[in-house]
Order: sequence, then C-alpha cells, then structure tokens
Amino acid sequence: MPSFNRRFDLSIADVELIEEALRARGRELCRMRRALSDDTPADLESIRVVEQDQRTGEELLGRLHDQKIFYRPKAETYVSG
Repeated sequence: MPSFNRRFDLSIADVELIEEALRARGRELCRMRRALSDDTPADLESIRVVEQDQRTGEELLGRLHDQKIFYRPKAETYVSG
C-alpha cells in the first residue's frame, strides 16, 4: 500500500496563494450563508454544511499561520509599526 508524502516543497508564494484561495472560498461561503434563510427548514441542512465548510477552512488557515516563523532583529530593539 502506498504511503503519504510527509515532505512538501512549497515556496512562500505557494503558501500565499493557498491562503488567498482559502480566504476567497471563505468569502464565497459567507455570501452563500447570507443567501440562506434560517426560517426555511429546507435551508437548515444547507446552512449546517456551509458553516462546517467555513469552520474547516478557517481551521486550516489557522494551522498555516501557526507554522510560520516570524523574525525580529536580534541586534537592535524591535519597534512595531
């Protein structure tokens, strides 16, 4: 049985593209959610699916963010902004 590839060679540009695609997908899901009505029973299942998809995308964005290493200068005092 084949095994999973555990090493990925992605550039910073690749990661930025993935993040932007996830954000665009999140905006589209938000528009879909706003178009559905809480009052219609037929829409309730669709709302649940859309919200679960939104949550999954946001969790993935969070995991990507947590893996980043943010650098600060060590030789001088760091001033934000």
